[in-house]
Amino acid sequence: MPTSPRTAAIIVAAGRGLRAGAGGPKQYRTVGGRTVIARAMEAFCDHPDVFAVQPVLNPDDAEMFNQAVAGFRYRPPANGGATRQASVHAGLEALAADAPDIVLIHDAARPFATQALIRRAIDAANITGAAVPVIPVTDTIKQVDASGAVNATPDRATLRIAQTPQAFRFDVILDAHRRAAREGRDDFTDDAALAEWVGLTVATFEGDAANMKLTTPEDFVREEARLAAALGDIRTGTGYDVHAFGDGDHVMLCGVKVPHNRGFLAHSDGDVGLHALVDAILGALADGDIGSHFPPSDPQWKGAASDKFLKYAIERVAARGGRVANLEVTMICERPKIGPLRETMRARIAEITGVAISRVAVKATTSERLGFTGREEGIAATASATIRLPWNEKSGSA
Repeated sequence: MPTSPRTAAIIVAAGRGLRAGAGGPKQYRTVGGRTVIARAMEAFCDHPDVFAVQPVLNPDDAEMFNQAVAGFRYRPPANGGATRQASVHAGLEALAADAPDIVLIHDAARPFATQALIRRAIDAANITGAAVPVIPVTDTIKQVDASGAVNATPDRATLRIAQTPQAFRFDVILDAHRRAAREGRDDFTDDAALAEWVGLTVATFEGDAANMKLTTPEDFVREEARLAAALGDIRTGTGYDVHAFGDGDHVMLCGVKVPHNRGFLAHSDGDVGLHALVDAILGALADGDIGSHFPPSDPQWKGAASDKFLKYAIERVAARGGRVANLEVTMICERPKIGPLRETMRARIAEITGVAISRVAVKATTSERLGFTGREEGIAATASATIRLPWNEKSGSA
């Protein structure tokens, strides 16, 4: 075997996830603000030693899949089969022309595989040819008969919980799947069991207790709570922006083009709502302000759409491992009237940021005909943003 094997990964995502309850296939539901499948694929797509990521899907899920993993590096999805075993076989055949040395087979319902776990999987398969990640069994296990009566208590010291990614020499596991298909065997619940059936010795390596499979509604509740607990650094930032009116026939407000008898005098599109939001997010991050990241002296931002600035601020939160908990904008103007456009603006902010619309508020008030907004010389906006970041115990900050 080569020192640095060519490694591919198969992400099995064709299941329907019925035990997870209502809400569609569990791999496309969110946990911690992101889809399960995006979390499951990310570590493999970003891993420097994985040259190809091969998703296996139910073709009915193509649109959901494309939305969930936009921007990821992966091969065209293969169509899954009626069983997990058939889906893995389809993924292996899709990779056959590339003939990788090692293949990692991972369940999309395990969204918390780390790059360290992937590294251990590659190393184990490179040494043994077939290996699975395991964690110890901590509870006493009972074997029962058809009536539910206990008939044995296995020694838990010899028991392990198997996880994925399971790792194999590609040629060996492909041959095993082809043999099972020829002989009509479609009852293997994981690839290690199929490998055992053809006579392979399957080694084990250290798994990860956090790499649990999401199966039931309770699993989603547990993981939401775990992820929220990890984001204990809760911060709030505020923002303010104002632009004067000039010539024009519309204004941009909260990402929405609003017909008006005036336009904004501004270097960019003058969207005071989004500008205030950007400042609020950057303030919560203690990361400067909109002018320091997008200086008005820079000609590249002349006439720029402000959704670019807001996406950038959201990316800064994600880069710190954080989540947005709430966004709020208050528009201060006499006209145009914001009330009829409130829901459209909320939806647009949610679209730009990827934040649920239930976490976005847009409000409006007047200045009772006082000041520059009262004289309809311009529009002002205030904003607040609440974000959650991982807590750094040493520094007290993210």
